[in-house]
Amino acid sequence: MTHQVSFAGQITPEQVQQIAADGFKTIINNRPDGEAADQPASSEIEAAAKAAGLAYKEISFAGNALTQQHVEDFADYFNQAEQPILMFCRTGNRSNGLYEAAKQMDMLDD
Repeated sequence: MTHQVSFAGQITPEQVQQIAADGFKTIINNRPDGEAADQPASSEIEAAAKAAGLAYKEISFAGNALTQQHVEDFADYFNQAEQPILMFCRTGNRSNGLYEAAKQMDMLDD
């Protein structure tokens, strides 16, 4: 695999500076706001990402609601995004599934 991508569970705005220090250039959020009461809002993480000099994209969907449109939107963004990329959701599984779906459909550039 030539992609530099990692998967994580829910991140917080306070963790974004460390994510940048770890060398990531882009964050992709696959978790919709409001899934859990203690979940930070996407806008809060986006603001922290921008402050840390990271690109940020939300392509969120419920765990069992992945659609072809999500895969296409993800692939379009992923293919032009600066790597390494950190994708996150509640546990990391949803993000990994989205990545694998796009890869299996041969939508990701090498």
